[in-house]
Amino acid sequence: MAEYAATRIKGSEYRLDPDLPMSSVVGISGRRSLAVLRGLLQAFGLRTSLWSALCVGRDVDFRNRRMIKIGKGVTVGRGAVLDGLSRRGLVLGDNVTIGPYSIIETSGVVTDLGEGCVMGARSAIGSHSFVGAAGGVWIGEDVIMGNRVSFHSENHVFEDTSRPIRDQGVTREGITIDDDCWVGANVTFLDGARVGRGCVIAAGSVVRGEIPPMSVIAGVPAKVIKTRKQGRTP
Repeated sequence: MAEYAATRIKGSEYRLDPDLPMSSVVGISGRRSLAVLRGLLQAFGLRTSLWSALCVGRDVDFRNRRMIKIGKGVTVGRGAVLDGLSRRGLVLGDNVTIGPYSIIETSGVVTDLGEGCVMGARSAIGSHSFVGAAGGVWIGEDVIMGNRVSFHSENHVFEDTSRPIRDQGVTREGITIDDDCWVGANVTFLDGARVGRGCVIAAGSVVRGEIPPMSVIAGVPAKVIKTRKQGRTP
């Protein structure tokens, strides 16, 4: 029954590990059922269907709900904060997962609305992550991300030493991650980062600038150490 329900929600075949104890199946099913019930209660005001099987953990905070669009089968972990206040809003595709205690903030200040954030179908971000999407964050489909990943899509202007930095404004280029990427834990994306399709990003990397498709990158700042196509250092 659990496999059937998951398959219907996800739209693809779902099979439990045959070694999973029945007691664990019962416990997981119970917790997921409670999460779906919370999702039904939380769905009011969001741009989503009441029957989208939205799974919501405890203490989740949706802010500016009318600017948040959610597909089916989305999971939002405990303690997460999702704020849609921005020019383009917050869009989560089908079967997206937001890890526990993560924050998606689409505007830093109300005096200058941000661009917003889009996460494509089947993408996931781990626990305690931060998405600052004032400059725009666009994440493709099938992007998997570890814990404590952060996005910072704007920079402060600081050239004028006679004025406080906070009064000099910001620049915004936005951040883009193409489809089918794997992002390790504690990776930081800086404004202007463009990551091509199929990239692998090592844990702890700081990513900026243009990253070619099918690259494996690591370091601070992150550099290409090999390509997935040839499997050798470029």
